Amino acid sequence: MSSRSKEKFAAAFRKLFRSSEKLDNDGAGPSGSPARRGLLRRHRDGVSPAEAAASLPASPGATSMVKKKSGGASEVRERAAVVRNRRLMKELKEIQRLQEDRTDPVFTVELVNDNLFEWHVRLHKIDPESDLAADLRELHIPNILLHLIFPENFPFAPPFMRVIEPRIEKGFVMEGGAICMELLTPRGWASAYTVEAVVMQFAASVVKGQGRVARAPPRPSREFSRRRAEESFRSLVKTHDKYGWVTPALSDG
Repeated sequence: MSSRSKEKFAAAFRKLFRSSEKLDNDGAGPSGSPARRGLLRRHRDGVSPAEAAASLPASPGATSMVKKKSGGASEVRERAAVVRNRRLMKELKEIQRLQEDRTDPVFTVELVNDNLFEWHVRLHKIDPESDLAADLRELHIPNILLHLIFPENFPFAPPFMRVIEPRIEKGFVMEGGAICMELLTPRGWASAYTVEAVVMQFAASVVKGQGRVARAPPRPSREFSRRRAEESFRSLVKTHDKYGWVTPALSDG
């Protein structure tokens, strides 16, 4: 509030105070609504105009507006939860049906602690001619384990996906097991994408990026963990939001 506005506000209260004194001196006694009498008493007792105004009861219209806004936000959250649940249940049933129909599925899915919003995906097949496939055979590693977490606004936002094991170098796999893939970023995601499409895109990208199973023991900063993966992925998203999506050279993995 500017100094000029403060002076006008104070002048209005002085005028109101003088009117009240005149009424009291004429023997009319306090007049007006209880809220106004309370406001005058506070002014006489040295309460600031701002405090006095804050003490007035909220209008029914304002209270109703707040309730409507909070109710509307709650309804939006409930609808989003219904959409997410239906979409994930549909995809899970379809993947499980394919798993049962095929003796050697490309990938399989299992819920983490029976949580519909957190999946473990085991990728069993990649390009058999790739160096990564040769590494897996040599080290007797049956599959690549992926971890998917679906946000509250899925399918309108992408899942977070990372590699758990084995520890992969290059192949667009970043620190902590985060995955450098445009499809997994908010700018590259579309609600029509399915979990199957995401997994198959990863299978192609990790081979294209010349991914290999890491042989040397990991340094602490290179350990695969959810925390490290989330930090790495946030940095990735910021970079691409600023500079756009540029596929890195294969030598950069």
